[in-house]
Order: sequence, then structure tokens, then C-alpha cells
Amino acid sequence: MSDPRQLDVVILGLSITSSWGNGHATTYRSLVRGLASRGHRVRFLEREAPWSSSTRDLLRSPHCEIWLYQDLEALRARAEEVRAADLVMLGSSVPDGTEAAKWVLDTAHGVTAFYDVDAPVTVRRLEDGCCAYLDADQIPSFDLYLSANGGPMLDRLHGEHRARRARPLYCSVDTDRYCPDPRGWPVWHVGYMGTYCADRQPGLERLLLEPARRRPRNRFLVVGSKYPAGCEWPANVRRVDHLAPVQHALFYNSQRFTLDLTRDATRRAGWSPSVRLFEAAACATPVIGDPWPGIETFFEEGAEILVARGADDVVRFLEEVSDEERRAIGERARMRVLAEHTADHRAAELERYVAEARTSHEAVA
Repeated sequence: MSDPRQLDVVILGLSITSSWGNGHATTYRSLVRGLASRGHRVRFLEREAPWSSSTRDLLRSPHCEIWLYQDLEALRARAEEVRAADLVMLGSSVPDGTEAAKWVLDTAHGVTAFYDVDAPVTVRRLEDGCCAYLDADQIPSFDLYLSANGGPMLDRLHGEHRARRARPLYCSVDTDRYCPDPRGWPVWHVGYMGTYCADRQPGLERLLLEPARRRPRNRFLVVGSKYPAGCEWPANVRRVDHLAPVQHALFYNSQRFTLDLTRDATRRAGWSPSVRLFEAAACATPVIGDPWPGIETFFEEGAEILVARGADDVVRFLEEVSDEERRAIGERARMRVLAEHTADHRAAELERYVAEARTSHEAVA
């Protein structure tokens, strides 16, 4: 490689082409944008799947080459590129992930990384012996174990699962796309975006649907797919199945508050800010979030985020937080994101992790 500052990166991820029903695509899109803006070459390998091919909202990216493959045999045809790459990163939830991991570890000559966007779920499945995309014995072979969860999860990955270098690589946001829109006044009092999840539904009931019942004159919005037909929605809650990413900034800018909810395993693990949290904050839309360990390391409660433990809290925010205070909370959160959580920040962090791993490689050689 002629320029040591430029990396040739190959990513094998669940999806970058379809954001429908998963948070991986948005996470990868932001990361590759950050890498490309810093001069790195990125190629993204994605397994063709019926759910993604029918719901694609990204056919081409200005920030990376996208390669779709049909099966493991077609993936193995990319051996030359994988062998030559400075960094090969395999993501969580990739179909036939254990076989893909074996192939990556056997083929790559550069730094290898496993990027776990679902770390609490992965660890639980590993311990139950039912993880379909990673074997526990493969973890120590990766140079880096990158986790969208920080905090104690990193110690657990290192101590219990023998990860060589467990490092946080949180979600991030493209601040060129997510920013305040001063042209309009928010039309929704509270909005929420998230695919249906059984262990997240009680939070939605408690922090959005119950407040909607108590405040019938307010307007609420829920965007997300896969909700069961039997779900009961108050009359003042509008439902939308899906919004393409190009509409997300408008979604946040149309709300007085946006609600951020975490899955049960993620909430217990803590230190796991969602991409939705950063997107909303980048738009200066104040966030109402459920409590989880480590949230204060990302946003200051009361000043940059409002934390709700029940419907009473949400109703109180709607009744007592003035427009001036609401805008101030949103603006402080935006400043925090711009200072710490952009796509460029994540790309720079990844550069440092790769440099650390490469130094270790050279020392061994």
C-alpha cells in the first residue's frame, strides 16, 4: 500500500442496501461514508436475500462499492480482494456467518475484525450454544472484536470470550443528511421509529400509547414494520409501516419530541446508543429515552436528553417543558453529537484500532 494513511477495507455485513426491518444498513452507511471521506477505499459484500432484494432503498453508494453474492461459493470467488485488503470486517447476523468467518480468517492477510452490532444478543446466543453467525472458538482468532455496546460488555468479551482486542465502535450519524430544518413547525407531539419487537413493546405501550390515551388532543406517530394485526392504537396515533432513509430527517424535524426505546437485552447491557438517538439529536429534536446503564456517558440527563421511567414522565414533559427549553435541549444534544458521534469520529476510531492491530502484527512478524 503506497499511502499508509489509506486503507483498503472489505466489509461483509448483513445489509447496506435495505434498511427495512433492521438497523444494520443505517449503521454501515454512516461508517462507510466516514471512511470514504477520510480517503479509504471500501467494498461492501452483502448476501442476496428475498427480504432485502424486495425492499432495497440503496442501489449504489457514492462511498463504497457494493457487491452482492448468492452463496458461499460466490463469496469465495472474492478471495483475491479479501487477501489483499488492509482490513476485512465481518458483521454480526450475516447468513452462514460461521462459515464466512472461517473463510475470512483463513484467507485475509490484513487485519481481521468482527463487528457486532448486536453484542448482547450475540453473547446470549453464544452462551446458549445457538449463535448461527459466530462460533465462540472463532472469537480469539479475530484481531479486533468491535462492539456497538461499550462498558462492561467489552470486559466480558475480553475475559469470558477471549477476544484479543474488544473495542467500542458505536453507531454514528451523517450530519450532512441529519440537521435541523427551520422551515416548519413540529406537527407531532411525540414520534417513534422502530420495527416491532416483543421485548420493546411494553416500553412503547408505557411511554407512547398510554400518554396518547391520556392526552387525546395531542398527535403521536409510530413508524415501523412487523407490528401484529392485533395491536390496538389510540385514535390520535398515526401508523406508518416504513420510511426510506431519505425521509428520516424530515421525520425527526416534524416532532416536538422523539422517543428512543431499547431492546431488553441491550437495555440490561447498557452503553449502547442507537443510531436513531444520534439521528434525532443531530436534527436538534429533543429525545425522550428509556433509562439504561451508561446513558449519561453519551448525553446529560435533563440538559441533553429527557429520560422517562413511566407514562407520568412523558405526560409531564409534554405539559411542563416550554418550547424554549425544548429547543435548548435539542440544540445541546446536537452540539454533543457534532463533537463526538459523527461518521468521521467513528472512522477515525476505526483507523486507530486498525493501526493498533497492525503494530501488533508487525511486532510478531
